[in-house]
Amino acid sequence: MSALVEVLAAGLFHAAVLFLVAAGLQLVFGVQRILNLACGSFYAIGAYLGVTAGGYALGAGLSPLLALPVLLVAGAATAVLGPPIERMLRLVYDRDESFQLLLTFALILMLQDLVRMGWGSSPQQVDGVYLAYGQLQLGSARIPVWNLLVLAAALAVAAGLGAFLQGTNFGRLLRATAENRRMAAALGVDTGKVYAAVFTLGTALGGIGGALVVPSGAATPEMAVELVVEAFAVVVIGGLGSMPGALAGAVIVGVLRAATLLVWPELELLAIYAVVVAVLLLRPAGLFGKPAA
Repeated sequence: MSALVEVLAAGLFHAAVLFLVAAGLQLVFGVQRILNLACGSFYAIGAYLGVTAGGYALGAGLSPLLALPVLLVAGAATAVLGPPIERMLRLVYDRDESFQLLLTFALILMLQDLVRMGWGSSPQQVDGVYLAYGQLQLGSARIPVWNLLVLAAALAVAAGLGAFLQGTNFGRLLRATAENRRMAAALGVDTGKVYAAVFTLGTALGGIGGALVVPSGAATPEMAVELVVEAFAVVVIGGLGSMPGALAGAVIVGVLRAATLLVWPELELLAIYAVVVAVLLLRPAGLFGKPAA
């Protein structure tokens, strides 16, 4: 029983991080119809910014118990990359999806090299934070409190995004632009500003996900590609453009990954993509996606 609890907790922790990245991916696709492979790079850059900011803060005497807000701010700082990259992507907004994929994959490679230039190729981590919050004892199972804090942060982001999209004027503009860009523009909506804001928000979400990982795992330049593979599995399972789908897909992938790593680690990706294939065969639009008209 304790092993089951620990696997579930580890899976939900990974799901929380996956959701933050996939939510940004879903938001960008839902409004801009861009398949943004570069979301993995924002995750990696957020992780390295978290390492840098966390290292400076702890070196200056900050208590490890106060590291969470520092990492959140460091990850959110990735948003500065959003506007210039969004301007570049305007070149492919109305072109075939293959151009979008090629350009955003090229961005992954370029940003990966920039990460190597800035931080080197060696793995880096924020030490002294992960276990500083202690562990929660559930029977014979022990769950790091940091995992629960990250899960709570992801749930808060999910609730905040839902409230933002449904309850604010700008959220209504986003949804209107997602439904019919030309009609929204004809009614006076500045779609250029909407796209820039959406892409910047998606960039920040990816960066926050990366920053929250580095107390428990090392940041590496390769983590961008590794994460984007799982993020796309999440959106295929949940359905492109669906925020509830991103949440459900992240939970499925996170828990399945944790269980597979415990039982048969070599089948980690195979198990995830077996589910992806099953969803594509049985419900091509995803669990929460809308079938094409």
